Amino acid sequence: MNKNIAMLTVLLTAGMTANAQHTHTAQADSAYNSMTHTPHGLQEVTVTAKSGMRRMGGAVNGVTIGQAELFRAACCNLGESFVTNPSVDVSYTDAATGAKQIKLLGLSGTYVQMLTENMPNFRGAALPYSLGYVPGPWMKSIQVSKGSSSVKNGYESMTGQINVEYLKPEDEQAVDINLYGDTKTRAEANLSANWHLAPRLSTVLMGHMENTFEEHDENHDGFYDKPKVRQLNLMNRWFWQEGNYIFHGGASLIHEKRTGGQTDHDTDLPADHRYQTGIEADRYEGYMKHAFILDPDHATNLALMASASMQQLGAAYGHKHYAVNEKNVYASLILETDLTPMHNLSAGLSLNYDYLGQHAHDNTLTLNGTAAPDKWRERETVPGAYARYTFNLHHTLTAMAGLRVDHSSVFGTFWTPRFHVKYQPIDLLSVRLSAGKGYRTVHALAENNNLMASGRRLVIDPLNQEHAWNYGASLAMNIPMAGKTLKLNAEYYYTRFGNQAVIDYDTDPDAIHIGNLQGRSYSHTMQVDATYPVFSGFTLTAAYRLNDVKTTYGGQLMEHPLTSKYKGLVTAQYKTPMELWQIDVTLQLNGGGRMPAPRTLANGTSAWNGRFKAFEQLSVQITRDFRHFSAYIGGENLTGFKQQNAIIGAANPWSADFEPTLVWGPMHGRMFYAGIRAKI
Repeated sequence: MNKNIAMLTVLLTAGMTANAQHTHTAQADSAYNSMTHTPHGLQEVTVTAKSGMRRMGGAVNGVTIGQAELFRAACCNLGESFVTNPSVDVSYTDAATGAKQIKLLGLSGTYVQMLTENMPNFRGAALPYSLGYVPGPWMKSIQVSKGSSSVKNGYESMTGQINVEYLKPEDEQAVDINLYGDTKTRAEANLSANWHLAPRLSTVLMGHMENTFEEHDENHDGFYDKPKVRQLNLMNRWFWQEGNYIFHGGASLIHEKRTGGQTDHDTDLPADHRYQTGIEADRYEGYMKHAFILDPDHATNLALMASASMQQLGAAYGHKHYAVNEKNVYASLILETDLTPMHNLSAGLSLNYDYLGQHAHDNTLTLNGTAAPDKWRERETVPGAYARYTFNLHHTLTAMAGLRVDHSSVFGTFWTPRFHVKYQPIDLLSVRLSAGKGYRTVHALAENNNLMASGRRLVIDPLNQEHAWNYGASLAMNIPMAGKTLKLNAEYYYTRFGNQAVIDYDTDPDAIHIGNLQGRSYSHTMQVDATYPVFSGFTLTAAYRLNDVKTTYGGQLMEHPLTSKYKGLVTAQYKTPMELWQIDVTLQLNGGGRMPAPRTLANGTSAWNGRFKAFEQLSVQITRDFRHFSAYIGGENLTGFKQQNAIIGAANPWSADFEPTLVWGPMHGRMFYAGIRAKI
């Protein structure tokens, strides 16, 4: 523990001597970005860190999370950015890899379309680990939209979209530094440097390094509570503007290594007899955007966007091995114009190409009805086109209707209709309705290779394209109360699957089965949240969400396993009058839920209970702003709750009873951290 305290002391001491300015301002997204994100042409706005979290404008229901909101927690990466958000849940997928997943509207993050700078990203093999690929200090904002979203960004959104906006090359010229360390011996260093090389040319270079120095086994089951992670992440972005032409482009690379399994403290076992997990990934990305302002008076603009990525991943789960080389190319051409002040038209073409070259060494894996081949490939090319019409009647009524047609080289032609409407009769009240369809191609093993850590057999059927309808309604009110404004939001969403790739733990006790939906699958989600400034400097937010998620398993409609029935959230923020000190407190209450049908052990007992109970988590952060920097300390999971026996059958990891994939709660107890943020 002395080593941990020393690490935190060093970080804080370094912060005291840093010469930096902690005024986090952000300019607007440039023309190309406004065109791909707003329904009406090119606009420039200024957003500061004080923006916090605010509701999105337009017909689509959602929120924009600014830097001020992100800084309310440690926010080391994208997966840790939703601590204070009542709509998005982030949880571990298993106790072997440390992979995390988002849940939105009660459903897995595979049904949330991930975007970076409004281009689809983090698909297939990158999906299980992508939440750790975006460092928190690199993010300028996050837009979370619920429901089927717009057809402009593609056909994949079923429950919503999450779009990450990075720091911009055209932002204020500065050097940002962020250092972080915690009592789990995780340390991070982040750097971003922005240069304006000429009046119209600028660049930003961003770097991120993290390392976990020691292994942790708080429940003494002989396994890492979460794997040790080492990551190097670099990104370079460029901006150029000449007259009515704007260019944005950049490239990035990531190298990450995850090590888990039985700890070195198991001295009774030689190294080659210990159950080990190891995942090594290299990811390369590049993108470019070209925007042409054709007619400023009618907001007529043309944009060409393209991106390419390659993900090379190798994973070992004991004696099982999996490797994938995934390549993706995406391009879109978009034209937008205001026909009149009330009528806007957006239309475009798109192309998406996915290639996955895969290899697996697992004699228990069944793929498409036979033993997995030594090597196999998955390819899909999808050209498409869309048109979207927006009607805006003096900001009182906004209606947006869109239609896509796409042709998959695997599944043929399919249509994607979506409709959104917002009615705001007075400033204090707005109502939104939405309906739309979404599609998704499943790369089952690439997206779920962590299931190979289980002692069960993994059986994957030939899978059809997933598709689902989503319907939503929301009500937002600003109610004057005691000289202040109570912000109240209520919403309901219903998602109904026509086909789904169902991960079935229940039907066969000796296998995990991934197959097409045979029956019904749906999700009902209801949420109410309220925010009120109780007194000067003190703001309170409370939220409650109820999930009813059911799927057919083996002919029986049952609750979706490992999904909390409800969630309660209370966040409190207090800033001193001079805003030198800021205290943030977040309390979460996660409801219980169903576990998959328990396996029966050789002695006749059940390997786990049929349900898990509700649990709470408390997080606190204190931030002190100095003239040239800010320092913060905090703690997570201060209630100390952790899932006992997260790894079932840990005493015999080579047996069919070994199961590390049934994670529903935190895997480690209290954690304390400290860090600094500085701007030079």
